[in-house]
Amino acid sequence: MRDHPSLDIVSSHGTELAGKKIVLCVTGSVAAYKSIELARLLMRHGANVICVASKAATSLIKPSYFKWATGNEVITKLTGDLEHIKIADYKKSDMIIVYPCTANTLGKLANGIDDTPISTVLSVGFGSKIPIVVALAMHEAMYENPAVKKNMDYLKNKVNFIAPQMVEEKAKAAEPEDVLDFVLKKFGSSSKLRGKKVLITAGPTIEYIDPVRIITNQSTGKTGVLLASEFISAGSKVTLIYGPGKELPPKGAKLIRVETSQEMFNVVKKEMKQKFDIIILAAAVSDYTPEKSSPTKIKSDQNKIILKLKRVPKIIDQIKKIQKNVFLVGFKAETNMSKKNLIDKARKKLKESNADFIIVNDIGLKKYKDNSEYNNVIIVDLEKIIQSGWKKKSEISKFIRKEIERRNLMQI
Repeated sequence: MRDHPSLDIVSSHGTELAGKKIVLCVTGSVAAYKSIELARLLMRHGANVICVASKAATSLIKPSYFKWATGNEVITKLTGDLEHIKIADYKKSDMIIVYPCTANTLGKLANGIDDTPISTVLSVGFGSKIPIVVALAMHEAMYENPAVKKNMDYLKNKVNFIAPQMVEEKAKAAEPEDVLDFVLKKFGSSSKLRGKKVLITAGPTIEYIDPVRIITNQSTGKTGVLLASEFISAGSKVTLIYGPGKELPPKGAKLIRVETSQEMFNVVKKEMKQKFDIIILAAAVSDYTPEKSSPTKIKSDQNKIILKLKRVPKIIDQIKKIQKNVFLVGFKAETNMSKKNLIDKARKKLKESNADFIIVNDIGLKKYKDNSEYNNVIIVDLEKIIQSGWKKKSEISKFIRKEIERRNLMQI
C-alpha cells in the first residue's frame, strides 16, 4: 500500500527524531488547533507521530484532520485492539506529549484516574516510564487553583512540564516551536553539533578464505550504532559505514553496507571526497586477511590446510592524509592489560595516526565477557586522560559524544 502523502514531509527539516515514535495526546482546550502544527513540526524532524484525541478535542477538530496531518490512524476510543498497550506499554513509544493539557487531564494523571483514552494512555505510559511532556493550557484562575498546584507539585519530578505563557489572564499553551525545541533538547539536540557532517564506521569486517569460509571477530557493532544515534539526535548529518554487525542501524543516517576491510577502506576514501567535520572509526576492522582467497570452496577432505595471512593497512593512518583538519577519533581494543599499558598503547596509536583522541578499552576482562552490554573506556589525547567508568554502552556513547561536544571543535 502506498505511503500516506503527508509522510513526504518527514525529516525535511532534520533527522534528530528519526526512528522516534511520539504519542501526541490532544485534550479539549481551545489551543487544540495548535496540535496539528506541532505534529507536523515533529514529523519534519523525523518523528512518527500518533495522535490520541479526547472527545472534547474531536468536537473542535475532526479526527480525519489528525490523520491527514500525521498519516496515522487517530485513537479516539479504546477497543479490543488494546490501543493503549500498543502505544504506551514498556518501550512501545519514545515519548508522550500532552498538548494542550487541561486541568482535568492533569488531575487524572496525578491521581491515577483512567476513564478516557488519553488518561488511560497516560496511566500506562506513566507506569512504563515512557517520558511524558505536559504543556498546560487553562484560565489563569484555574492555573492558580490549589488543587491544580498540588497535582503539579506531585508530578514535577515525574513528568516534564513546559511552562504556559501568561497572556490576558490565561495560562496559554506554549507555542509549537517551543515544544519542538524542548523535545529536541530532551533527545540530545546540540547547537555545537547541529548540521555538522559526521562519518562513523561500525561493526566487524569479514575476510574471505573461500566463498563460504571467513575470518572475522565478535564485534556486534553496538557502540558504533549507538554513536550514530547520538549524533543523529544531536542534529548532525551522519554517514554510517557498517560492516556485518548484529545491531540494527539507526534511522536518519546515510547507511552504506560493507563486508571486507578493503571494501570499508574504499568506501571511506570515496565518501571523504566530500568534507567531514568529524570522523569516528568505531569498526572492529580485521587486522589480517588471507594472502589469496580461493575462488572455489576448499575441499573438506584434507587433514589440514595452510592459510597464509597478510596484514591489513590501518584505515585510521590514512584519514589525516586525506583531510588534514577533520576531527579524528579512533578506537583500540586490547586484552588483559594494566591501565598504564592501555594508555601507552593509545598514545602510540595517537601519534602514528595523528588522531585527536583514541578510545581504548580492555575486552579481555571477565567482567566484560560476562556482560558485553557494559564497558569502561579511556579517552586518551596528548594532554590528558578521561575514564568513563563501568557503564552501559548507551551511556558510553553519550560520554563520548559529550566529550567531542565539550571541546567545541566544530568551529574549524
